[in-house]
Amino acid sequence: MSTYAIGDIQGCYDALQRLLEKIRFDPVKDRLWFCGDLVNRGGQSLETLRLVHSLAIHSTIVLGNHDLSLLAIAQRQEAEQRKVNPDLGRILFADDRDVLIDWLRQQKLLHVDRTLGFAMVHAGLAPKWSIKIAEARAREVEELLRGESHRKLLRNMYGDKPAWTPKLTGPERFRAIVNVFTRMRYCTPAGRIGFDDKGRPGTQKAGLYPWFEVPGHLPRELPVVCGHWSTLGLFMGLGIYSIDTGAVWGGKLTALELGPELRLHQVDGRKMASGEKAGD
Repeated sequence: MSTYAIGDIQGCYDALQRLLEKIRFDPVKDRLWFCGDLVNRGGQSLETLRLVHSLAIHSTIVLGNHDLSLLAIAQRQEAEQRKVNPDLGRILFADDRDVLIDWLRQQKLLHVDRTLGFAMVHAGLAPKWSIKIAEARAREVEELLRGESHRKLLRNMYGDKPAWTPKLTGPERFRAIVNVFTRMRYCTPAGRIGFDDKGRPGTQKAGLYPWFEVPGHLPRELPVVCGHWSTLGLFMGLGIYSIDTGAVWGGKLTALELGPELRLHQVDGRKMASGEKAGD
């Protein structure tokens, strides 16, 4: 039995199929962990979502910023939904869209497996959050997202402010929690996120640190698997395993086999069109 953590797919269905073939995924005995951003930009987001949904009983998923964006758009009027890019539009107007959207809304922001000895999040953890504290913050948002108040949560989800503080309440509190789990790359020692800084370490503004290197951060009880940061590339150190290797931008799609001995598996990602530039 093996557990494989898979980096950001972003609608690269063909690459995901190649990766599952390479690791010889066996649903009878293997588990898949998906680090979020299943959809958007790759051109095959509907196929990707259907495949991961079909593997639901064998998988654990944490939501990324693109997944949450899809959920938010799905709550809007049809005229607004028709303005999105064609890749997401194919999901929004598919016959099985309600099944897929409702299932996606049930997924986690943070997954912790103390038996296996790993945690998984899409982007990062605040400097003053231990794994235990992060679990409590994640549960707050997950309960809302799965319940009758999910529309209000999704409507008020967007925005770069406020920075996280335990004193926050209401929509501002939930927005700050979502931003940490799904949008963080750099932050200050106080936990203020540098949303505009997306490049490799060394390119950020003074006073910002990669979230996992912030001076004085609380100890993390478990190693953390994450994605979100394609310009960082594959990073394995400091108890962090960052595996967004830019499949949608012509890089690799990565699976990290978790266990006492870590094994890395990679396949080629999407072939970029001529003149296309990588994004975030």
